[in-house]
This record gives sequence, structure tokens and C-alpha cells, in this order.
Amino acid sequence: MTILIAIYVFILGLVLGSFFNVVALRVPAKQSIVKPPSACPSCGTQLKKKDLIPVISYLFSRGKCQYCQARVSILYPIGELATGLLFLWVYVHVGLSAEVLVGFVLVSLLVIITISDVTVMRIPNQVLLFFFPICVVVRVLVPDGQAWWSYVLGSVIGCGIVVMISLITRGGMGMGDAKLLLVCGFVVGLPHILVAFVLACLIGSLIGGLLLLLNIIKRKQPVPFGPYLAVGILISYGYGSDLIQAYLNLIG
Repeated sequence: MTILIAIYVFILGLVLGSFFNVVALRVPAKQSIVKPPSACPSCGTQLKKKDLIPVISYLFSRGKCQYCQARVSILYPIGELATGLLFLWVYVHVGLSAEVLVGFVLVSLLVIITISDVTVMRIPNQVLLFFFPICVVVRVLVPDGQAWWSYVLGSVIGCGIVVMISLITRGGMGMGDAKLLLVCGFVVGLPHILVAFVLACLIGSLIGGLLLLLNIIKRKQPVPFGPYLAVGILISYGYGSDLIQAYLNLIG
């Protein structure tokens, strides 16, 4: 039964991941996420059901449009597969409990903003405004043992750190990052949002340094920070308490 549920959760993630791709790409362009139906961005041909099977359609078409042979962005299957795997991770981590709903909501938000930030270097306000009340409601209904003020402080302090850095560096970080931490801070609480931010900075520095060494990016070239925040938030959500305890044991 557990295996069947895990398979169902993974497939659910794949299907939703396909929809999240649409949201992430259309919302910043101020397009409807409902109409028109999915079509090839190169030739405009409306895609059939067989072209919309998550991951599988991309593999069978070898990453090309079936109708004009134009290259299809690899972000589509990556977004689908990432959502499926992250949904599965949430289920394995918290089990079939009410907390799984919180995890699914958090993953959904982070997948959407990651694809959007990577593609157009924007974290859409519309997405954050949609998810913020949902995050608040699910966390209030499903607390994880922290005091209520921990969620509020996590939200305010997480946002405040980015705002302060942006003011000091005169735009070194975007307000989209601040708003993302405002929303996610209410889900993970304090001090987990601080752990998430530190992890994002460490991961961003390591990957950024590697990209510089490989000449993939240039110095002072703007890079999206949202994906690093997403990774940091997810790690902190799943293992923040363990990381904090390990750090305290190290310095103690």
C-alpha cells in the first residue's frame, strides 16, 4: 500500500509539474494559464494529448517538436521530474500526515518560482500573492510544533534580511527574493528561515564560483538567486532542526 501511494504521489507531482511549467512561463508574460491550449512556441501547432505526457513525451520526441523539429527547452521535463521527485520526498519524509499538504504547497511554490526566475529572472508577484494566504492557512491548520510567533518572525525577519542587504548594496538582491522569504518564512518559521538563507548563500557561492571558473558566466553578470533560495528553503524545511542541532553540538 505504501508503494502504491508513493507511485501515486510521484505521478501526481509529474502531472502538476507540467502545469507549473505553464504557470511559471505564462504569468510573467501576463498571459492566461488556461487559454490558449499548450502549443509549440516555435511553430504554434496546438499540442495533442500524446505530446503532453510528462517527461515521456519529451524523451520520445528526443527533445524536439514533433511538427517543426524545433528544440524544446529541457526546463519542461526538468520541472516535471523535479516536482514528482520532490512530492515523493515530502511523502517519504513526513508520511501520510496532514504535514504532507504543507510540503506539497511549499514544493509547488518553489518549483514555479525557480522555473520563472531561471527563465526570465523574475519571481512573479501574482504567484506569491496566490500562495501567501494558502501557506498561512495550511501552516495555521497544521502547525509543526513551533510557537505561532515563530512563523510570524520567520516571515518578517526572512524578508527583512533581504531588504536590508538590498538597501546596503543598492539593489544587490531583488525584492522578489524578499517577498519569497516573506511567504516561505511563515511555513518554516524561525530560525529555519535563517538556515535557509545561509544555505542559499553557500550554495550560490559554490555554484557561482564554479560557473565563473568554467567561463559560463562573467563577473558582475546578474544571476537569479531564487533557485538557490528554493534549495535552501527545502533543505531547511526537511532537515533544519537536525542542522541546527549539529551546529550547536559542534560549537558546544
